[in-house]
Amino acid sequence: MYKLCFYVPEENLQSVKQALFDAGVGRIGDYDSCCWQTRGTGQFRPLAGSNPHIGHQGELEQLSEWKVEMVCDDSLIRLAVATLKLAHPYEEVAFDAWRLESFDD
Repeated sequence: MYKLCFYVPEENLQSVKQALFDAGVGRIGDYDSCCWQTRGTGQFRPLAGSNPHIGHQGELEQLSEWKVEMVCDDSLIRLAVATLKLAHPYEEVAFDAWRLESFDD
């Protein structure tokens, strides 16, 4: 099992989550569409050669974003990352995927 975490602007929060849920991410036992989300402030500066969804090259941008965490079965992690990149509006998607330890008896 993995935990997939990513940051997304509010206007894209539901559509990105739904794309991942539709791919089978966020399932825990007999529950689906499971995630944790919290609002924070993201910061970045688009550099030369970038094509930013938000902001302008060379200007520091700060905006309200959501951090979303959801679990992902081992067999789906590559699909999950590909789905995230397709559904997300940013040119460079900030995310991490952590392998989880199982403590099932």
